[in-house]
Amino acid sequence: MPIEVAPRLLSWASDIEPGTIDQAARAAKLPFIAGHVALMPDAHVGMGATVGSVIPTKGAIIPAAVGVDIGCGMVATETTLTAADLPDSLAALMPLVEQRIPAGVGQGHDDPTTDSAMAGLGKPHTELTGKQERTVLTQFGTLGSGNHFVEVCLDERDRVWAVLHSGSRGIGNQLAKKHIETAKKLMKQYFIALDDPDLAYLVQGTPEFTAYIRDMLWAQAYAMASRAAMNTQIVASLLQVAGTGETVRTINCHHNFTQQEHHHSQDMWVTRKGAIKAAAGDLGVIPGSMGTRSYIVSGLGSAASYDSCSHGAGRRMSRSQARRDLTAESLTEVMGDRTWNSGRANDLVDEHPSAYKDIDQVMADQKDLVRVEHTLRQIFNYKG
Repeated sequence: MPIEVAPRLLSWASDIEPGTIDQAARAAKLPFIAGHVALMPDAHVGMGATVGSVIPTKGAIIPAAVGVDIGCGMVATETTLTAADLPDSLAALMPLVEQRIPAGVGQGHDDPTTDSAMAGLGKPHTELTGKQERTVLTQFGTLGSGNHFVEVCLDERDRVWAVLHSGSRGIGNQLAKKHIETAKKLMKQYFIALDDPDLAYLVQGTPEFTAYIRDMLWAQAYAMASRAAMNTQIVASLLQVAGTGETVRTINCHHNFTQQEHHHSQDMWVTRKGAIKAAAGDLGVIPGSMGTRSYIVSGLGSAASYDSCSHGAGRRMSRSQARRDLTAESLTEVMGDRTWNSGRANDLVDEHPSAYKDIDQVMADQKDLVRVEHTLRQIFNYKG
């Protein structure tokens, strides 16, 4: 259950740093907040707005609160396969995934996509350069870097799931930065002082607000379609290696996004920065870190959280601290007998499970927000 940790700031987190509360409290003080800011149990310091926060606004939006990976989220597919249907090793899956789902900073397909999903996306409000248009095409259906990943997991029934985490790639980043800078310039132009410059906002009814909304909604649609395209590839690769099987259902959800919703008798924009929508019956995917559990959940529709829940475990260490304090050897030990990018262990130390909060505690903290439907354990991990 939540507690009020500052004026207009509710928190579900039992493990939270004072700096995280201070940062979220700055957002909660803004005059266009439509009620209170909600901190999820995985909350930690982010750029401007706190990762793991739900920010309801009326008449304005903070572009940096949505963040630079617009539409980042999860997709998970349940299959008819069980552990008994899989080969003794999933080593043969790794080269298939590496070939079909390019990963890494700036990486894309060698040839522009011809995926039919692209045809339905239209174009963003911002006129793209030729280079950006090529990025849109070549990076569609690609993973990215950082904490983006592909996994194969088993649930408590030994049923096989494919799980993937990715967002709107380079074009989402570029569009987001453009509008964040626009918001900051407007604050200076109108002499609006903020506790944090990254809380710069756009006012509804202005051309700048309209441009951002159109670009943001386009990037969210791009991210969701891109995840769906990659999901098709990972599931096809998995069934190819298994030599059998079919899909049962797919869950595709954002956790960095804004949309209009109705809460507490009023219409508002709800920005979820590192949080997923968990209205009653909504299905969601909450991943742990490398080497820990993940969860398939259904929402309970908590009014206090604006129908939201956490998006993952949440970082305990910054990436630089993780690289200083943790080792490739201990990461290899934690990963055990999973099939993973073990040859890149040195590069993946900042994704070490010890750099993240305890996912089981996160789940315990939000029993009033979601119900656990399935608990997943990894047997294959491909990291961006």
